[in-house]
Amino acid sequence: MTTYIPRTSLQLRSLIRASGELEVSLQEVQVPEPAPGEVVVRIEATPINPSDLGLLFGAADISTAKVTGTPERPVLTARVPEKLMKAMAGRGDESMPVGNEGAGVVINAGSSPAAQALLGRTVAMLGGAMYAQHRTISVEQCLVLPPGTTPAEGASCFVNPLTALGMVETMKREGHKALVHTAAASNLGQMLNRICLKDGIGLVNIVRKPEQAELLREQGAKHVCSTGSPEFLAELTDALAETGATVAFDAIGGGKLPGQILTCMEAAINRNAKEYSRYGSSVYKQVYLYGMLDPAPTEFSRSFGMAWGMGGWLLFPFLQKLGPAEALKLRERVAAELKSTFASHYTRTVSLAEALTPEAIAVYGQRSTGAKVLIDPSKGLTM
Repeated sequence: MTTYIPRTSLQLRSLIRASGELEVSLQEVQVPEPAPGEVVVRIEATPINPSDLGLLFGAADISTAKVTGTPERPVLTARVPEKLMKAMAGRGDESMPVGNEGAGVVINAGSSPAAQALLGRTVAMLGGAMYAQHRTISVEQCLVLPPGTTPAEGASCFVNPLTALGMVETMKREGHKALVHTAAASNLGQMLNRICLKDGIGLVNIVRKPEQAELLREQGAKHVCSTGSPEFLAELTDALAETGATVAFDAIGGGKLPGQILTCMEAAINRNAKEYSRYGSSVYKQVYLYGMLDPAPTEFSRSFGMAWGMGGWLLFPFLQKLGPAEALKLRERVAAELKSTFASHYTRTVSLAEALTPEAIAVYGQRSTGAKVLIDPSKGLTM
């Protein structure tokens, strides 16, 4: 049977007008003919990651959101607070495609042998513009999924898995022996826990709620600390002393938690100090901020000596630093363990149009544990 190859496709696009209004809508766009080293993929699954929300909604106040248009072609609008418009200046009046990663079936291919070899295969992709029915993309940005793997199972095989592996690799390359992770009950956090259990790496998980702590313990996590516990700092210090963790990856960003982690690291190290130093321990401690679940300022009191650092960490700069050969090894591990170590779970699947409904936004917009949403661009849409 001949596969239908469309000339146009629906794509979700985000626009912030210079007037201070966000507009998110579905637009009909051309499906480019593939170059020799490219393929056209019919997208059947693409996740809404926290990293996608910044582009999707920008700095808009979603509490002001309104949906007009039709059920098939909704248009979401919201106001961007005037004080935040300066941060949005770089994308003013520019309609932008959204979606970091996705998966689907290759329906057309360029003339190169590598592209032709992917015809009919189910692949995962990383490269932006995934909230669409179709994507023309280079072969190098595709990962062939193992036989029997569905697009839904492979849709999240880049951002979260490579971020979790990147954290472990960063830990090793910088000379640490164990690590700390916040927002640890997330899909990403659960993956990191499985990696560390499998690889024998010490991991201190930090969560907000007792039920999140219980979820991780049921999955084998040994060290879980809840910020809601009245003994949180003491419990965190004990876990750090036992694991020897001196590097942390923080998804929260704002508030006091990054500084508290450094303070507890210093306290754990000093338990075995042979002599007092007014400059603190000589053991280097590092906290990387890789998320911004809390947009408030990061606050800390310097009670952890002088051997410390706090900075940002992002997946794509890390992969560039790692180099193509080493990055390929990480991708190959993800493919081999896609249904175990790197399995993702979703609370619901929505169409492109349904992703713009208040009901769906209320779920994924909260960025809550257990609220990951998957978009199926083929659901409920015809061309």
